[in-house]
Amino acid sequence: MNDDALERVQRSIPPGTLDALAGLPGTDLTTAMIELSRRRAEGLTPSGVLGRYRDDRFVRPGQVEPATVRAVEAKLFALLPKGFEEIALSPLVPIGTHGVGGVAQSRLLTTDRATEVAADPTNGLALEAALRRRALPPRSPERVHLAGSQRVVRAQRFEDDAAYSHFQLFGLVSAGRDIGNLGFEREVLVEHLRFLSDAITRVSDAGAVVTLTDWSEGRMAPVVDTVSGALGPDDVRLDPDRRAARGYYQGVCFKVHVVGKNGPFEVADGGFVDWTQKLLGNRKERLLISGLGVERLVIAANGA
Repeated sequence: MNDDALERVQRSIPPGTLDALAGLPGTDLTTAMIELSRRRAEGLTPSGVLGRYRDDRFVRPGQVEPATVRAVEAKLFALLPKGFEEIALSPLVPIGTHGVGGVAQSRLLTTDRATEVAADPTNGLALEAALRRRALPPRSPERVHLAGSQRVVRAQRFEDDAAYSHFQLFGLVSAGRDIGNLGFEREVLVEHLRFLSDAITRVSDAGAVVTLTDWSEGRMAPVVDTVSGALGPDDVRLDPDRRAARGYYQGVCFKVHVVGKNGPFEVADGGFVDWTQKLLGNRKERLLISGLGVERLVIAANGA
């Protein structure tokens, strides 16, 4: 958040106003926010609404043909590994959901009703996976594999020409329990990456290359070795210098690129996170998330 802007706003309202609002019980704050929105909406003219639609980057139409996006989504769901269940995600998650993963609130769109507009399908999938894991018997090794495609919104501005304020993401999560010897990590990471590489190749008719980063100081080196052996040395590269998402992912993370005539183009990203450990209060819980940009894959396929 822009500190100068916040200071300016605080100077224009009675002292303590923000603290008072933040301290209200949830239902009272919702009531206040709805009334505030009502008053602001009543002051808008139809022409003003149209002007906002013209100028607001959050509400303008997407840049990729919807029929193409739907066709790619259908292919992705058809290629899901056995055991993955498709679920229809809500466009909203409870307020604080993205904060479990350390995402700043200023990067999100928060509603008047204590919810956030989804910024990534894996957050909603992780919540559902945590509920399902909690419903299992204690110490159950049963895994929960979920997939969903979602239109998401992110408030930060991107320099990448292929990035927009709202876009379609295809997400996967695999939740389970530590079974020792990094067994969970080895198996689910290979499964996710095989799916992503195969799907990208089939959709784009171009090669796919995986870059792996291990932030565990070597503890998860066997996982990296297993992936390299399963996918082949030509399809896996190590990226020890990666800095993006450090602290967001725990241990091993990855990116997947389409390799076409114009060079590598990133279309997927993922890694291990500690979200279910936090949600369930159990350090033995394990979670792998993967996200594939559907529109980015379309762009890559057109330029492959």
